[in-house]
Amino acid sequence: MSAQNEHMNTKFIFKNVAKLPSDALFAIKGRLAVDPRTNKVDLGIGAYRDNTGKPWILPSVRKAEQIVQADPNYNHEYLNISGLESLRKNAARIIFGDSFDIANRVVNIQSLSGTGALHVGATLMESLKLNERDVYFSDPTWGNHLQIFAKCGFNSIKSYPYWDAASKKLNLDGFLNTIKEATSGSVFVLHPCAHNPTGLDPTEEQWKVILESIKEKQHVVLFDSAYQGFATGSLAKDAYSIRLAITDILKDVPVMVCQSFAKNVGMYGERVGCFHVVLPESGYNAEEGSAIQSQLEAITRSELSTPPAYGAKIVSAILSSDELYKAWSDDMVTMSSRIYEMRHKLVAKLTELKTPGNWDHITSQVGMFSYTGLSKEQVARMEKEHAVYLASSGRASIAGLNDGNVEHVGYAIDEVVRHFSEKVIYSSL
Repeated sequence: MSAQNEHMNTKFIFKNVAKLPSDALFAIKGRLAVDPRTNKVDLGIGAYRDNTGKPWILPSVRKAEQIVQADPNYNHEYLNISGLESLRKNAARIIFGDSFDIANRVVNIQSLSGTGALHVGATLMESLKLNERDVYFSDPTWGNHLQIFAKCGFNSIKSYPYWDAASKKLNLDGFLNTIKEATSGSVFVLHPCAHNPTGLDPTEEQWKVILESIKEKQHVVLFDSAYQGFATGSLAKDAYSIRLAITDILKDVPVMVCQSFAKNVGMYGERVGCFHVVLPESGYNAEEGSAIQSQLEAITRSELSTPPAYGAKIVSAILSSDELYKAWSDDMVTMSSRIYEMRHKLVAKLTELKTPGNWDHITSQVGMFSYTGLSKEQVARMEKEHAVYLASSGRASIAGLNDGNVEHVGYAIDEVVRHFSEKVIYSSL
């Protein structure tokens, strides 16, 4: 059979499907799972672990589960297409603030955590032909950002400078220059807090300058909020950039926000999130808001019919109860404080070992991740020689550190840094 006929034959429609590379982070998880070494450390996947290295179910979540399951009306029926109304309402309240005009300015829908929210947002923009515009992501950014938007027909995916490798600080000048030089009306995807993968956030003053520059060029903004409350332990502080945008600098234009409860409520596998469209302070009416809602519901109906209910009920219970909300706030402080402590213990060990280089950036970063500055080669040696697993970019999940392994990780970093430093010195002789 000729190649052309084989191509047309139904029997062979899956014959020459291209094999895509495995997801890098889940590939790390796979290698770690079969590693027999007892001192192995997982700094790859972004999931919180307690001080014994075990997954942690938040005490507030345990209480919420008991309440939800004890409700005489508890069942497994379908939710509405738009999701659990109490979740959507309270999710908007915690990210936009108690005093924000949610009823008139927010159109939202429950999503499959943050990834699903991003897909809803990208799909909505595709339906409005906004995928014909340039879309900008930070350099570096979460790897799945690029894949999601490419699958939704964004052909012009670009980046704005963010991480300055030399100084290990924010490249604000490069960021602002890109905003200025980008075609007016481009789409900018912003991390409001606990930037993934660097853990490096703009200051409040820098956020003001960034948003003013975006306003001047009339760019479209989508905030990807995956770590609210996880960076500082404060919901308000971690939502600063979003609230500044919608109440002040960008209050006259629509703003999109993706929201995840995977990290801050520990609902990783339950996939709880929301996608919000924040309408301008004036210029839109209820009918137009209803039209946007219909578009969001059409996306959900065609892709998952209705959102999953169990995790949504748990999160809604926490956000709706003063007692559970207080317990959850304490849980966020517990998580963010332990990560803060691990950052400082790691740097203290590197300082004690007199590891070459300056490691202060690890303690100045926030949230789950640290962009360590380790090279791809150093990361590979960490895995091979020390059973310490992290992303090849040098991104480490600080949540994977604990009192039982932080010294081991410190020694591992020290060894690989010295190993490659000595090779460089030797090769230059």
